[in-house]
Amino acid sequence: MTLCLRASKASATINPTRSIKDVISKSIREKPSNFSNYYWLSHQFGPVIVDPDLFVRVLSSFRTSPRMALRLFRWAESQPGFRRSEFVFCAILEILAHNNLMRSAYWVMERVISANMHRIVDVLIGGCVSSEVSVKILDLLIWVYSKKSMVEQCLSVFDKMIKSGLSPDVKNCNRILRILRDKDLMSKAVEVYRTMGEFGIKPTIVTYNTLLDSYCKGGKVQQALDLLSEMQRRGCAPNDVTYNVLINGLSRKGEFEQAKGLIGEMLKTGLKVSAYTYNPLIYGYFNKGMLAEALSLQEEMVLKGASPTVATYNSFIYGLCKLGRMSDAMQQLSDMLANNLLPDVVSYNTLIYGYCRLGNLMKAFLLFDELRSIYLFPTIVTYNTLLDGLCRQGELEVAQQLKVEMINEGIAPDIVTYTILVNGSCKMGSLLMAQEFFDEMLHEGLELDSYAYATRIVGELKLGDTSKAFSLQEEMLAKGFPPDLIIYNVVVDGLCKLGNMEEASELLQKMVSDGVIPDYVTYTSIIHAHLENGRLRKGREIFYEMLSKGLTPSVVTYTVLIHGHAGKGRLERAFIYFSEMQEKGILPNVITYNSLINGLCKVRRMDQAYNFFAEMEEKGIFPNKYSYTILINENCNMGNWQEALSLYKQMLDRGVQPDSCTHSALLKQLGKDCKLQAVRQLESLLDSE
Repeated sequence: MTLCLRASKASATINPTRSIKDVISKSIREKPSNFSNYYWLSHQFGPVIVDPDLFVRVLSSFRTSPRMALRLFRWAESQPGFRRSEFVFCAILEILAHNNLMRSAYWVMERVISANMHRIVDVLIGGCVSSEVSVKILDLLIWVYSKKSMVEQCLSVFDKMIKSGLSPDVKNCNRILRILRDKDLMSKAVEVYRTMGEFGIKPTIVTYNTLLDSYCKGGKVQQALDLLSEMQRRGCAPNDVTYNVLINGLSRKGEFEQAKGLIGEMLKTGLKVSAYTYNPLIYGYFNKGMLAEALSLQEEMVLKGASPTVATYNSFIYGLCKLGRMSDAMQQLSDMLANNLLPDVVSYNTLIYGYCRLGNLMKAFLLFDELRSIYLFPTIVTYNTLLDGLCRQGELEVAQQLKVEMINEGIAPDIVTYTILVNGSCKMGSLLMAQEFFDEMLHEGLELDSYAYATRIVGELKLGDTSKAFSLQEEMLAKGFPPDLIIYNVVVDGLCKLGNMEEASELLQKMVSDGVIPDYVTYTSIIHAHLENGRLRKGREIFYEMLSKGLTPSVVTYTVLIHGHAGKGRLERAFIYFSEMQEKGILPNVITYNSLINGLCKVRRMDQAYNFFAEMEEKGIFPNKYSYTILINENCNMGNWQEALSLYKQMLDRGVQPDSCTHSALLKQLGKDCKLQAVRQLESLLDSE
């Protein structure tokens, strides 16, 4: 007995004088457009529309004419008063699935979901249809749910099928794993994979690759490598996607040697490497400042026949911009075009970021104009990057004008936009303007985050208003933002900079009592404050206390120590810290080198200063305006005007913009007449650019 007959066993009988099926068939024979026009209606079919059980029986009579059944269903569903039920949908789905009309069944299943008939799964599992047809329909249901990313419903159908002894198709299992991966539900994905194994659903390469990706996204690279071994033991050979996923995961974790080893494995097994293989590793190297390694991969890609993509070039542009090597970054843009690849908005946003970071706003805005001239559209990231660059240079009025422009272009400022403007106003000491931006942000209905509050707190502390800073912290708490590590670190740092070491110490104790564990940032702020005030021994004591708590110092921690000791003439101690950080695998940055160069210049150990300047460049760390200004300043102090001028020209050649400090250093030792001559020489240098 079919579902249709079972469902309607107790219903009213069909009109004994006329078979409804015959009437429908006759109606269509007489006028083929009947039941195709949704507005067509005959009083004879009124009972079919309002009685679900009768409708099920009528549909059942068309089991051997599935297209007619579908036509009738579509017509009935469009009629006013049609009563939907799980049994009605099951009836038409059973007919379509039985006749392998799965595309039509897909349309019906979408109607099931839009009508919220989610209990259809219980009807299907309840034995109203044959298990073979039931599995086909349930698999279809999982497929539609997965396409709509309805995670809970997917898992519910999967669980009910398994418990009823019905085996979902492995393709559907893979679809479930995919949406669990995309939703960062790694533990659920692992659970589904294990259930598949327990019920004999054999994984495919897609199963393994999806779960590997899920592990890697969750930072569980070792589990991913274990799964690789498992799939190989089970006779499933990894493909290029498998390796690319693992290389991506390892690169994110900084496990570069293992990632490179997998590239070697790929090549040995005859798998084709591509940009997708190399891109994560290139990005990872640049993220760690490993320029030489990243550049060597670019050469290797060419040799192995892996054509770079726009994303490859964008990784190089990002890495070079991060290191301040803007001419090299611009060369990557040219290479991209030479290889018939069109830069995207990310390419331009990254270059704009690089120039803004170096304070070269003129070049940043030229790129902004170029971006629009090639019909790319600036994004919120483009505008926020430029606004940040302007605020860093104190150009608040221009920043406000740019904000108006972005609104006119249809791009609404976000929380980041306002945070940048608040931060910029605070840096310029314009607390009233900062308050206006903060209030505007609230008026626009933007959801404040802890970073927005942290920015205001920093501003208040910079102006010395600790009471206002603490009241903002209380306001955060009232609005459901309990003080976290970032907020505590901001306040501790602010108090330290104000010299309120006692208050900073009390806050440190409060942190611990609130269950917030101080990190290296907290300790670095305190160390920095002691060193700045000449308390070198106390700074070292705090540093050793930090180490005793098992905290790992960062490049900032060591740079603070090096700066503090080198600036006070304690160079040998500074060199010890410089060696120690590298032994621990912590790479110095441009500020670290500047601290050493500055300390050496102060005691006129110029040869050593130049050695560190050269070493910095050899390691792919591009000198910034402060590196040059330090050397220019001391050369001018020593009367080495030509050397200072040579350094000034070099920084211009490299696209490093001098500032007022650079010019003051150049001219401070000169008399009035000499200054006039020097200005002319500088102008001639600028004219030659």
